[in-house]
Amino acid sequence: MKKIIFCCFCLSTITSIAQKQTYDLVIYTPPAGWKKEEKSNLTAYSMTDNEKNSWCQIFIVKSTVSKGSIGADFESEWQELAVKNYHPSEMSQSDKAEEADGWKIKSGVGKFVFNKSDANIILTTFSGYGRCVSIVAITNSGDYSSATKKFWESIDLVKPSATTPVTPTATDPAVNNHFAFNTTHFDDGWTSTVQENWVELTKGSMKVLLHYPKEGTVFAADPGPLTDAAWNILVAPRYSNLQNYKTAYITTYDRPYLGMGYATENVTGKNVFIVLFRQGQTGWLEFIAPDKNSFLQQYKFDPETIQWDSNSDLLIPLINMTNYNRFSVAASDLTGKWTSDFTGIQQLYNVYTGQYAGMNINQSNEEFVFTTGNSYNWKLLVVNGTVGNTKYAEVKSAGQFSVPNNWQIHFSRIETGPRTFHAFWSCIKGARILNLLDANTTGAGIYTKYGLAR
Repeated sequence: MKKIIFCCFCLSTITSIAQKQTYDLVIYTPPAGWKKEEKSNLTAYSMTDNEKNSWCQIFIVKSTVSKGSIGADFESEWQELAVKNYHPSEMSQSDKAEEADGWKIKSGVGKFVFNKSDANIILTTFSGYGRCVSIVAITNSGDYSSATKKFWESIDLVKPSATTPVTPTATDPAVNNHFAFNTTHFDDGWTSTVQENWVELTKGSMKVLLHYPKEGTVFAADPGPLTDAAWNILVAPRYSNLQNYKTAYITTYDRPYLGMGYATENVTGKNVFIVLFRQGQTGWLEFIAPDKNSFLQQYKFDPETIQWDSNSDLLIPLINMTNYNRFSVAASDLTGKWTSDFTGIQQLYNVYTGQYAGMNINQSNEEFVFTTGNSYNWKLLVVNGTVGNTKYAEVKSAGQFSVPNNWQIHFSRIETGPRTFHAFWSCIKGARILNLLDANTTGAGIYTKYGLAR
C-alpha cells in the first residue's frame, strides 16, 4: 500500500528501505538510538538531552473501533490522548482530512506546560476500515524535527483483516452521525447507544429502549386504549407470538401507564418478557428481559400483580432510566446557534375584592452561538412586569470556549468573568438537546436545555 507521511499537516508518498517494525496496524522505522518502551495499549520511543534540558516522545497507540468518521475519531482521540493527559491551552488542526489508500487522516497541534517550560503535542489520527489509529508526539524542543520527520515518513498502515460475521442480535450499533460520541458507558454497568428511533440501554441480559416521541402514541384517551395504541406502534412490529398481554394504570395527577406481555423477538427468535411504561413527560420506555424473573431482580416488583394503592414508589427505578439519555460533548459538536426560551404568565386578582388585577409576564431568551476557532457569542434577554408596564434587560459576552473534559464546557467570559458549565447531550428523533448547568451554582441540579436554531 501507499506510504503515509505526516509533516506539518502535509501528506505524500515515498519509498522507504530502512528496517521496519510493526505495532498493531502501524508499520514504521523507529528513530535510531531512541529508548523503546512497550505497554498494554501503546509502544513509546523517547530521547532526552540532559545538557540542553530537551526531550521528545512518540507514542503509537493501539487501534480502536472507529466512531464512524474521521472528525468524530479525531475529536475523541484529542480529548482522550491530549486533553486528559496534557491539558493543552489551545489547539490548531488541519483544515480538512487528507486521504491515502482508504485511510482518512487528520492532525492537530496543541501547546502545554511541563516542568515550567513550554511544550507541544502533535496528534495524528487515521480512520478507515472500521478502525481508528493514533500517533502522538510531544516535545519541548525543535532539535528533534529531523528524527521525527524520518519517523513520519516511514509510516505505513496495514489494512485490518475482514472480521468474522456476527450472528444478528436485537442490539444495533450506534448510529453514524456527525456527533463525536454516540455511546456512553456508565459506572453502574449500563451502556447507552444512540439509535434512529430510540436510545438503547443495555446491562447484562437486560435492555431498555427510551423511545423518541412518535405520532399516535400520546393522545387524550383512557389508559387502556392509549397503552394499546402505543404498543401497536412502538413494540408490536418487532415481535411475534404475543401472549398474556395486559395493561394497568393508577389514577393520580401524574398517571403511570403499563403494558406487558410475553413475545418472540423477530430478529433473534428469542422469547422475552416486555414491559411498556410511561408516566408524565417521560415518554414511552420499553423494558426487555429474557424472562419475568430477570425483570423482578432488576426492578424489584412484579408488574403483573402490583397493587397500585399500596406503593407507587416502586415505579421510581423505571422513571430513573430516562437519566441514561446522556452523551458526552465535543467541541466539534457545538457549531451553530443554541437557544433556550422561557415564558411564565401570572393572572393577578385582588385578594379582597376578587376583581381581576392584570397579568404579570416573565420571559427570557438565552443563546450561545459557537463558531470556528472555538469562539462564541452569548446573549441573555429578559422581559418582565405587568402588561403595559414591562421592562427588559439584555447582557452579552463573547470569547473563547474549551472542553476541559467530555462533560464540561468552559467559557472565557459570561457576564463578569469566566464560567464552567456541566454539559451533556440528550437525544430526540433526528436531533440533540444541549444541557447546561453552571458548575459553581448547581442549585437543585436542574439543567437548562438548548435547541439548535434552524
